[in-house]
Amino acid sequence: MTGNRLGKALRLLQLHDPFDEVPEVTVACTDALEMEGLAVSLISGGVDIELLWCTDETTRQFEDLQFTLGQGPGPDTVRTGRMESVPDWAQVHPGRWPGLTTEVMGLKARAVFCFPLAIGAVHLGVLTAVRRTPGPLTGRQVYNASILAAALTAQYLNSGEAQLTYLALGRVLLRRRLIHQASGVVSAQLDIPAPQALLRLRTFAYSSGRSVTDVCQDVVDHRLSLDGA
Repeated sequence: MTGNRLGKALRLLQLHDPFDEVPEVTVACTDALEMEGLAVSLISGGVDIELLWCTDETTRQFEDLQFTLGQGPGPDTVRTGRMESVPDWAQVHPGRWPGLTTEVMGLKARAVFCFPLAIGAVHLGVLTAVRRTPGPLTGRQVYNASILAAALTAQYLNSGEAQLTYLALGRVLLRRRLIHQASGVVSAQLDIPAPQALLRLRTFAYSSGRSVTDVCQDVVDHRLSLDGA
């Protein structure tokens, strides 16, 4: 049964632009892995991980939390090119991802598995699978996820946009453009490099219990200044 589901997902991927969030495709991919949530993120500008598409709110909240804190199994997978498995967040040592482990316990995500989108030393992004109940993946699920990750990687490389910079992905990554704009504003306000400005935004968002996106919107709309923050 799972083999038929994987075959359907692979066929649908071939029929659609890999940069588009097509519900039929995302649902088929999630079903193939027998998970509740799925997300695909790509490296932007060699620095940040940009969310390309996501199937549900719980997974979106988890991805936003990783982006806010700049840590987690997704960033680790992108950096190392290896799968990261978190079968039970309650069993993760707090020092592994300081801050993230505590915050995740407030979400419905109880297990997260990240698979690299990579060919050799070329790291493109990460496929993240989320489940609301703890427990490891079966061998079949790991195999199917690896096949799906390989298929996604091949499609992105064959899309003609293989460099995967922010500008190249601008048409499908508008949700993150706001963060880059806010980083530029803070960079100018505080006379610091853009990476440091993004770190300030993340720190402020985390300390205030808000998402980076909401904080950035306030910065861009001139409702918030980090001059005295």
